[in-house]
Amino acid sequence: MSGRMQLDTGDHPVLSGDELLVREPATGQPLATVTLATAADVDAAVAAAKAAQPGWADTPGTERAAVLRRAAAALERHREEAADWLVREGGAIRGKAEHEVGAVLDELYAAAGLPTRPNGVLLAAGPGRESHGRRIPLGVVGVISPWNVPMLLAARALAPALALGNAVVLKPDVHTPVSGGRVLARILAEAGLPEGVLQVLPGDAEPGRALVEHPDVPMIAFTGSTAVGRGIGAAAGGALKRVSLELGGNNALIVLDDADLEAAASAGAWGSFFHQGQICMAAGRHLVHRAVADRYLDLLTEHAAKLRVGDPFREQVDLGPVIDDRQLDRIEGIVRASVAAGARILTGGDRRGPFYRPTVLAGVTPDMPAFTEEIFGPVAPVTVVADEDEAVELANRTAYGLSAAVLTGSVARGRALADRLRTGMVHVNDQTINDEAHVPFGGRGASGNGTRHGSEHSWDSYTQWQWLTVRETPARYPF
Repeated sequence: MSGRMQLDTGDHPVLSGDELLVREPATGQPLATVTLATAADVDAAVAAAKAAQPGWADTPGTERAAVLRRAAAALERHREEAADWLVREGGAIRGKAEHEVGAVLDELYAAAGLPTRPNGVLLAAGPGRESHGRRIPLGVVGVISPWNVPMLLAARALAPALALGNAVVLKPDVHTPVSGGRVLARILAEAGLPEGVLQVLPGDAEPGRALVEHPDVPMIAFTGSTAVGRGIGAAAGGALKRVSLELGGNNALIVLDDADLEAAASAGAWGSFFHQGQICMAAGRHLVHRAVADRYLDLLTEHAAKLRVGDPFREQVDLGPVIDDRQLDRIEGIVRASVAAGARILTGGDRRGPFYRPTVLAGVTPDMPAFTEEIFGPVAPVTVVADEDEAVELANRTAYGLSAAVLTGSVARGRALADRLRTGMVHVNDQTINDEAHVPFGGRGASGNGTRHGSEHSWDSYTQWQWLTVRETPARYPF
């Protein structure tokens, strides 16, 4: 197929819920009408996926890999339109949207390499007996994805799950049902994925809860808030399901006294303001050595003040809209409460329609909301520290443990400090937002249960071990 993607067709079920008018967050302009799923729709979708999964698992690994490569080719053909949906539906600037599409391509190609990898081991056994440990698919995997990086965070779970022989029921967020669901369904349908293997069910908490509780869904892969993740983890644990939780973060960016401050301020601005700060890996706390704090604040403020804010589909901007009024209210509330407690706004701190200007907060102390809470907005709270020990203590003073960054003139110093940070990822002389298809990605504590995404690590998430023994002749026993 060439030309524009026909998003009203493809492999997705007929749904019975209310109609949702998808609107552009920058303008409020209608973009699409999507029917939402109900709990009954979840039952039907899971049944269809369960019926289709054995045939898909029996499909040779080379063909499953080929389907994923063809899906990547389809996304390449529709790359511009897919990026447009990310810009208009999710409020992404053009560069972020194009990067996300590229990252989805990486995920598809990385997943395509999985089915032809060794899927087991030959174990020691006595004479006349073979003993094998082999990986087998789980069955139906439920994927619940968020709105902030909708296409990538759905693909990161569904691509390896499909590659390894599972069927998938995907519930994208109601803010991004097209870019987070229908686009992926369409490219996989074009690629020849068998009917029923992927089901896309846009919806709110009702179908999400039904998917988590469904007895024929042995695994849930969830990306979203820590509060919702706790509930999903509890429900899945009670049902003895496997669960992958990639949750929030309140990530520290540490600037030491020997850092290149120009580079550090650039990294700090990117880490806090990219995609309006609506990234779980965003730099939520800047911990800056007091010897360089004043200069760092000046440079960070200069970076923030230059950033252009506006409609990313119609203007050349650096920041687009915040996703909705509820999130705007939250950002504004955290900034106001922190200022009331003594923090100082050096730039920004105001909302204009759906937009919030990039904000630098000085004088932030560990008892302020800007330090303790995940803001999920374009705010850079700066806390001054006396030395490395205080930086480490404050960086670890959080329930979260997703990402961290250390800016320093000494790689050895950065490595030594990284060893002391309780996070799933640490980046020396870089900012906190990094993700690649082949890496072990995951957090600790309130940032997730440590389950890893990424290439080879996906085997641990989306398959289970089975011990198989084989004898040429039946064994005989004394009774």
